[in-house]
Amino acid sequence: MKKLLAKILPRMYGQYFNLLVLFNKKKCAEAAFYTFCTIRKGRVKKEQESYLEAAKKDILEVVGHKIQVYEWPGSKETVLLVHGWESNSFRWRNLIKKLQAADFNIIAFDAPGHGHSTGKYLYVPLYSDCLQVIIEKYQPKYLVGHSVGGMTLLYNDFQHQNAKIEKMVTIGSPSEFYEIMDHYQGFLKFNDKVMQALDAYIFERFEMHIKDFSSSRFVLTNTKKGLLFHDKLDLIAPYHASEKVHKDWKGSHLVSTEGLGHSMHQKEVNNQIVDFLEA
Repeated sequence: MKKLLAKILPRMYGQYFNLLVLFNKKKCAEAAFYTFCTIRKGRVKKEQESYLEAAKKDILEVVGHKIQVYEWPGSKETVLLVHGWESNSFRWRNLIKKLQAADFNIIAFDAPGHGHSTGKYLYVPLYSDCLQVIIEKYQPKYLVGHSVGGMTLLYNDFQHQNAKIEKMVTIGSPSEFYEIMDHYQGFLKFNDKVMQALDAYIFERFEMHIKDFSSSRFVLTNTKKGLLFHDKLDLIAPYHASEKVHKDWKGSHLVSTEGLGHSMHQKEVNNQIVDFLEA
């Protein structure tokens, strides 16, 4: 029954959008946008509680959300960790261990709708607003982002060019928003009229069309040093995303792997991150 519902429900959403767009384009686009942005996983699991509880620092109010911040103190520069979609700060535990051994000061936070932070939805401009508040408060020198967290770092730099940040690391991050939206359209089977309404809605809210929202475009003005990790067999974010970002980011280095997957928690990845930050 669950498998059957998993197949039927997306098409029901798509058919609903196809009908709604005929009567109210903006309402249809808003519904399609928030359906896409809805968080279904990523809250703190029982086995994650004690680890995160011990590191809780501040709760910050950002755009109507209560954002949980964590700290693992160290005497060296501050590293800010930004997790991916339907995850939380616990995902950094292996890297945190390596960063602690190198005596970095470590800050992480749960995105809206994730971990211990409030909310139901997440999208990159909202995530970037939270990130900017964290950057201004804790003054990190280095940023590390996984998946959509990495995309958020690059969007944030495009918007703010925070001068005190010197190095950025992305891990398995997407680049072209239109590719994500094409997949969304194919999954729900909604028509091009819905996509056009969605594009108009996104432009009205964020002053960017879907095709303009591109990490490879964002990095054209990025003057930081960058380290990009991406697995050639990544099934979540395509490898060519980081290839294109690397091509357009003058100060970047791309580390290609094969068989490490999307999460990339492995020791060899974390060691290279620490080496890059210490260099």
